[in-house]
Parts: sequence; structure tokens; C-alpha cells
Amino acid sequence: MAYDKFKVLTSKAVPLPLENVDTDQIIPARFLKATERKGFGDNLFRDWRYNNDDSPKESFVLNNPIYSGKILVGGKNFGSGSSREHAAWAIYDYGFRCVVSSFFADIFRNNCLNIGVLPVQVSPEFSEQIFNAIYDDPNTEIEINLPNQTITILSTGAQESFEINSYKKDNMLNGFDDIDYLQNIKGDIEFRNVDFSGFRLWYENTKKECETT
Repeated sequence: MAYDKFKVLTSKAVPLPLENVDTDQIIPARFLKATERKGFGDNLFRDWRYNNDDSPKESFVLNNPIYSGKILVGGKNFGSGSSREHAAWAIYDYGFRCVVSSFFADIFRNNCLNIGVLPVQVSPEFSEQIFNAIYDDPNTEIEINLPNQTITILSTGAQESFEINSYKKDNMLNGFDDIDYLQNIKGDIEFRNVDFSGFRLWYENTKKECETT
């Protein structure tokens, strides 16, 4: 399934400065029955967003109209817990295209990269700068430059580089998942697997003929 190409994202950000946010908190287990990647955004952080009567919890950041944007800024060790890919689906389906944290659980990081959400890991010091900038001004914009692998707080100019696997980077730039990537190089794969036995036989026969003349 192809996703939106990710090159440079400039957006406001939603702050969630909680450490050790696990996948069961991101998307509770009771919502994992669906097999299609649709509707998960409605239940993102479900138990934190809503009361038992389904009324919104005013204290939770996603219910606060002051904060919005396509970037979610989380605390340390974001995405820990089980390996459920539904957590990444919920984040994407809600509308986030980037999650920023000072540390990600490896499986969660890979699940995000596989479905079009860019996980940007920054230093604890830079993470604190981001939170402070957002709290000072909720309209603060963050620039995520994937080609240059930089994240910039536009209001202050503070910038830091981030790492990403080159294969996953190319896929994000092109809007590919793993299957899209294989389909894109299908022609090259077929070329490399061409049966050259006929050419080889012609070459050997021609070589022999030249040697006898």
C-alpha cells in the first residue's frame, strides 16, 4: 500500500511529555480485531481521551483545541510494550505523519517506517527545547527535513540531525512500503534473472568457429 511521499514537513506539534508510552496505551487491545488499516485513529489513546461514557476528557492534550498539527512529540521510550503494528496504524490514521521522541522502542519505530510515519529520535536536550517552544507558543512550527535528516524549531532556529536507515529513507521519500519497493524494482530484478544460456551457447560456438578458422 503506497503512502504519501515524505520530503519536508512543516507543521505545528502536539506535546505528550509522558515517558514509557506503550502500544496498549496508544491503541487498547480491545480495538485490534479489525484487519484493515481504517478507523484506528478514532481510538488513538482511547482510554486517555474518553471517559467511560465516551465523553471527551478535557484534560487530555488531543482534546485541547490549542494544540494541533501533524507532528506528535512524545516522551522518552515511546512505543514500548507489544509489537502490535496497530499502534502505528492509529497514529497514521489520526493524521500524524511524524513522531518525535528522545528514544523509541525498535519494533514500534520499524512499524512506523513501514506505514508512512517518520519516527525522529532527538537528544533529551533537544526534546526539552521542543516542548518548551510549544508550551511558550502552541503555534510554533517544527520543520522535519527528511532529505537533509534535520529537525528545526522554526521559532528559535534550533536544529538537530537525526538518523534513519537509508532503505527506509528512500521508501519514505517515494511513498513506498516494502511491497511497493519490490514492485518498483521488478523490472530490474527480472533483468538480472534473465536466462543468458542461449547467449552463452551462441558465444561459445562462435568462439570455437573463430579458433578453427
